Amino acid sequence: MKELQEFYRLAEQENIAIDRFKLLSRESLSIMDDDGQCYIAIDPEKIVCEADERTKLAHELGHCMTGSFYNRYSNFDCRQKHENCADKWAISKTISESDLDDAVASGCITIWDLAERFGVTENFMKKAICWYTYGNVATDLYF
Repeated sequence: MKELQEFYRLAEQENIAIDRFKLLSRESLSIMDDDGQCYIAIDPEKIVCEADERTKLAHELGHCMTGSFYNRYSNFDCRQKHENCADKWAISKTISESDLDDAVASGCITIWDLAERFGVTENFMKKAICWYTYGNVATDLYF
């Protein structure tokens, strides 16, 4: 399980710039320029707690580490496919399947308890459960 600072160190090692500034319509975002360089922006005013920051940073790093960026000008690009890929990377780096199994076996079974234990948001926890249980991150199908 990576801590928040480990994600920042990973970004630094991978030469991924992280900027903190006000975003108008998003809480965080990542982009890749034409040279393949990734950048992440996080709006600190929209981050509600460390778990929220950790979840958002892991997701945005997921885009960068997997190259999962969509082209909004293409009719043939599926945005959700790239979002799911970023989520799956983030889940795998944040919560291992065995750690989740151990937590449940020890009696930690509610979404909020699991989220608190792993230092993530409840929505992210639901995605992790779906990924490890059903092989997808479609929380709307199960929750």
